[in-house]
Formats: sequence, C-alpha cells, structure tokens
Amino acid sequence: MALLKDGLGAAGKELGAFKKFISRGNVVDMAVGVIIGGAFGKIVTSLVNDIVMPLIGLALGKLDFAGLSVKIGETEIKYGSFIQSVVDFIIVAFCIFVVIRIFEKFKKKEEAKPEETPAIVKSDEAILLEEIRDILKNK
Repeated sequence: MALLKDGLGAAGKELGAFKKFISRGNVVDMAVGVIIGGAFGKIVTSLVNDIVMPLIGLALGKLDFAGLSVKIGETEIKYGSFIQSVVDFIIVAFCIFVVIRIFEKFKKKEEAKPEETPAIVKSDEAILLEEIRDILKNK
C-alpha cells in the first residue's frame, strides 16, 4: 500500500510540475504558433500548387508542372514536385520575414515611447510638514 501511495505522490508531483510548465505563457504561445503555422502552411501549399505553379507552367509552355520527372531505368526523379516544394518554402520564408519585420517595427515604437511618470501625490502628512517647515523658516 505504501508503494502505491508513493507512486501516486510522485505522479501527482510530476502532474503539478507539468501544470506549472504548460501554464507558462511561452509554451502556450508556441503551441498557438505551431497550430497557426500548420494551417498557414496548408494555405501556402495550396497557393503554390493551385495558382503559382500553373502560372509558371503556363509561361513555360508546360501546364502540369508537378508531373515533370526524369526516368532513369526503373527510378523516376520527380524534379517538378521538388521545384514546387522549393517555391512553397520561399513563400513561407518570405511571409515569416514580413511578419518578423512588422513585429520589430511595433517593438521599436513601443521602446521609443517615453515612459509616463505618474504625478506625485503628496500625503496630508507631507503637506502639513512642509507648512510647519515654511513657518519655522519665516521665524
């Protein structure tokens, strides 16, 4: 029974540590970023496969760019699919670059703002002490 209790205590301790870890802002932000990044990746892949590559294929006179391949013996090298992946990567990298640049501009604007210092409110005691000081100076 003691072994079971020790095991549950250790599991509870680990669960608490996991709870503390997961509730930190950075982990949640990272998870949201991964989910949004995955969805964004699908959009970019569709953009490349369905719009950009057909236009490039049309300009080059070959409509099905993904079907480009070279057959060497029994092996088929699909270089058209590879080129689509490269274009996909370049678009994603460019979008990330733009987002980071925008974020940096906002960050610089926030850093450039002077900090507003709150007005100092004197307590009643401080006002009374100043009055006493002034009276004593005048005597």
